[in-house]
Amino acid sequence: PDALTIGFARRFATYKRATLLLSHPDRLRALLDSTDRPVQIVFAGKAHPADQPGKEMIQAIEQFARHLDLRRRFVFLPDYDMRIARAMYHGCDIWLNNPRRPLEACGTSGMKAALNGCLNLSVLDGWWDECFDGANGWAIPSADDDPDTARRDEREALALFALLEDEVVPSFYDRDADGYSTSWCDRVRHAWVTLGPYVTASRMVREYVTRLYEPAAAGHRHLEADGAGRARDLAAWKQRVALSWPQVRLVEMEPAPADRLRAGDEVPVRCRVFLDGLEPHDVVVEVAHGRLDTEGDLMGSPELVRLSLEEFDHERVATFRGRYRVHTAGPHGSALRVLAHHPDMASPFELGRVLWA
Repeated sequence: PDALTIGFARRFATYKRATLLLSHPDRLRALLDSTDRPVQIVFAGKAHPADQPGKEMIQAIEQFARHLDLRRRFVFLPDYDMRIARAMYHGCDIWLNNPRRPLEACGTSGMKAALNGCLNLSVLDGWWDECFDGANGWAIPSADDDPDTARRDEREALALFALLEDEVVPSFYDRDADGYSTSWCDRVRHAWVTLGPYVTASRMVREYVTRLYEPAAAGHRHLEADGAGRARDLAAWKQRVALSWPQVRLVEMEPAPADRLRAGDEVPVRCRVFLDGLEPHDVVVEVAHGRLDTEGDLMGSPELVRLSLEEFDHERVATFRGRYRVHTAGPHGSALRVLAHHPDMASPFELGRVLWA
């Protein structure tokens, strides 16, 4: 009961990489065999009946668990159900999740673990990408910019072991005279404060109501007012956009070369767009900018800056101008996009009409 207990319980799909710890058996054995800072790991879960690779992962874990010198510290629990899940949530100190980012849909098991005082050790994917704040658990660095899957798995496995060896295990066993780890208890309390109110169903329902249902209802009332006149106007506008959009094109643009930019630079942007039968207020022109990955693509969520209309000439060409500030050092890039825009649309992407350059 006093050993650091790591839990891994979920569906055994290949992208969840249940066997990632087995990729370095010697380092895993060193963690499990330690006499002064013991670690024990509990696996549980099931694979889809037709998922043969998932079944093979379970087989590999079960075979590793059968080594006589490891059976007291490394175990796979068969027939995973709610009873086993409840016991694991109550008894584990760490909830491990190491999927290949960005394939994790959500990761609700980690939420339930957090409510039971179990700290998450996870790749920044699914819910953990939204909720990790640097002190309410641990984040496994992701090498999702590496196109080689095997090399990426190796890099992330090394990062996982480094976190366990250098941070997680030392923190758990850094105990005072009363037998408690102050840093560990502080992290658990902080996790409860930051995650507890967020991962409950009441927060989820409240956000659905305030961010989706109520705005949708208000939008419905707005469009049906005055005999649904606004709805008819919106439908006519959509038809006009559908007819003109194939001819909309970027005539000219003047962004600064990416290799000349430094943190703090302000970059002027100017572009000219042929609108055909549309008016300037029918579109929004934005520049997306941010850091570039190894393939030269914008990383993560680039910053968006809206450009202002400068001129609209008799040839139906609109000139837009603006500027953005570079906030980080390193390779930086930008891209322009033109979107069809109407104030009564439910979403800027409702029509699916976007022109990139």
